[in-house]
Amino acid sequence: MWQPASERLQVRYLGKVVMRGMQFTSGCTERSVIELWEKHTLDHEDISSANAILEIRPFQVRLHHLDAKREATVQMDTFQVARIAYCTADHNVSTNIFAWLYREINDDLSYQMDCHAVECGSKLEAKKLAHAMMEAFKKTFTSMKSDGRIHNSSSSEEAESAASDDG
Repeated sequence: MWQPASERLQVRYLGKVVMRGMQFTSGCTERSVIELWEKHTLDHEDISSANAILEIRPFQVRLHHLDAKREATVQMDTFQVARIAYCTADHNVSTNIFAWLYREINDDLSYQMDCHAVECGSKLEAKKLAHAMMEAFKKTFTSMKSDGRIHNSSSSEEAESAASDDG
């Protein structure tokens, strides 16, 4: 089966924080992004140097961590697209930040929403990631629907518009 090319960009991973509240509307990631941004500026880290490669593919997002020589390490975080609730490239603290909300399932089968954020080289790169995530979500949603894993309880347009806010 043909797989479309994935979006791969060198980014600076700012980290993750547990989300407060469950409203996934424009601006919902702002507080978490500011918290992550301030942590990195207080740590006097060089925000402009890449420490990861973010790869957005249908069904899966991969965050490949880089070593001091900017080579990929064996450490990689994997995110299932179906568990991403929201993404955005629209932040006041920096227009170069791309963030996504991920439903993390705990050992006791409860879940929490984590906000992950990366700094890109430009506003355009952040927006490209948001669009790539939207496309990955569409492909994942369409596949899950055709496989019968999700049912037609809402229109695909509603689900697609809830997935991304790229400003």
